[in-house]
Amino acid sequence: MERKKLPIGIQTFAKIRQENCYYVDKTPFVAHLAENGGYYFLSRPRRFGKSLFLDTLAEAFAANRALFSGLYLENHWDWERRHPVIRLSFAEGRLQQADQLEEHIHEILTENAERLGVSIDPAPKDVHLRFGQLISRAAEQHGRQAVVLIDEYDKPILDNLTDPDTARAMREGLRNLYSVLKGRDADLRFVFLTGVSKFSKVSLFSGLNNLNDITVDERYATICGYTEADLDAVFAPEFTAAAQDGRPFDRDVVRAWYNGYRWGTEESVYNPFDVLLLFDKRQFRSWWFETATPTFLVEWLMRHQFFTPRLERLYASEALLSAFDVDGIEPEALLWQTGYLTIGEVLREGDLLLYGLTLPNREVRMALNTALTRALVPGFRDEASLFVLRILRSGDAHALKEHMMRLFAGIPADWYRKNPMARYEGYFASVFYSHLAAVGVTIIPEDVSHLGRCDLTVRAGDVAWVLEFKLVDGEAPTGAALTQLQAKNYAAKYRAPGVTVIEVGVEFSTAKRQIVGWEVA
Repeated sequence: MERKKLPIGIQTFAKIRQENCYYVDKTPFVAHLAENGGYYFLSRPRRFGKSLFLDTLAEAFAANRALFSGLYLENHWDWERRHPVIRLSFAEGRLQQADQLEEHIHEILTENAERLGVSIDPAPKDVHLRFGQLISRAAEQHGRQAVVLIDEYDKPILDNLTDPDTARAMREGLRNLYSVLKGRDADLRFVFLTGVSKFSKVSLFSGLNNLNDITVDERYATICGYTEADLDAVFAPEFTAAAQDGRPFDRDVVRAWYNGYRWGTEESVYNPFDVLLLFDKRQFRSWWFETATPTFLVEWLMRHQFFTPRLERLYASEALLSAFDVDGIEPEALLWQTGYLTIGEVLREGDLLLYGLTLPNREVRMALNTALTRALVPGFRDEASLFVLRILRSGDAHALKEHMMRLFAGIPADWYRKNPMARYEGYFASVFYSHLAAVGVTIIPEDVSHLGRCDLTVRAGDVAWVLEFKLVDGEAPTGAALTQLQAKNYAAKYRAPGVTVIEVGVEFSTAKRQIVGWEVA
């Protein structure tokens, strides 16, 4: 197999096909969607291939057969039926006022009308009237029902979540636009909306009860992203080239860094943006995370006193995952919809369904916890991560104690007063977890054994750290943390030849804002 061009940042299906780029064939999903319904909604994190899939749909309904040569859809599509395709995108730029949103929508509608050769009333007539005209007149003039594709349908709202009044105004403007889809069924062959969030149908799609949400539909779990089989079949030349250059990729390491996203129970997928950058740069880095530091997310978690070890395991119903709106955002929904948590397991009992959420991979675990550590510990310096990683691997319990005490000692007293998170009982354990999780070691909060749950287990090479935390009211240690560790024998399952097991009981004083007890066995 020959090496091809890596389609980094390319979201145009025609360009990928015409410029000899690698392409993972997603066209079986196009056929299945068209055959089995007409109105769809898909939520996926940013940079996961939503825009490319939308463009693929557009080319298929426009009957551009030449682009599909050699793909599944070439022999599974009626190429004699060409539909007028209306495309709306909110991906570019940032709209911060309601009138900017309306102006943007008017421009999009005008562009579509000109491209399709359709006459609609000029602006500033209400956007929902012009949108309705565009759909009905496109269908009438072209003699086929229209197709409507909407990309990043929610971005104007998400961009303004820190300003709820503006976000609400954006929501109302978009609801006015999307309400048109409800009454145009006779003129519509296919509708597909994509975005990051799952705003409830009540808040944004009022009345549009025929919109099929395929976000967690098992049949479409791999509609975006790359599977393990895709890497073997499509990107094999990149692995071969790396090996020939003397820098082979360890597949287990690639998998640990970038795989792990699930929208169902069967198969996980790789983040495509990460995979392409990995092949191009030949470096393991947080490529996806670095494209948009989640400042709002981190600030929101701090403000709501989120206990960061919970990132390793949260539970939520499907209703809770969909409970995302300007006036009510749950941490589970926010973390999952933005791609920082993924489905780790699906629990069913009778008619009850529950999703177990977890961090998808090493990239997200390290990068998100680095950002959280910086928020939890003002003045945090990156070299601290290197130092603590060396300490964890060496098994030096005294050095770990000194390191963590320096970390807490560096927090200004005034910062505690101004930050509600610092007055939260889980603050000290959150600092401990996020700081250690950010360095790439194996970390297990609430590690379960047959006698109970240990607060934290850390595996760094051949060293297993088993830690129990206690909060004391005064300034004197009680010894209770280590006593519990040994009484419950939490470390038993890690004792094996070649493994150094270190049990540490850690006690924090809220009065001193420091570690006052550190007992080691």
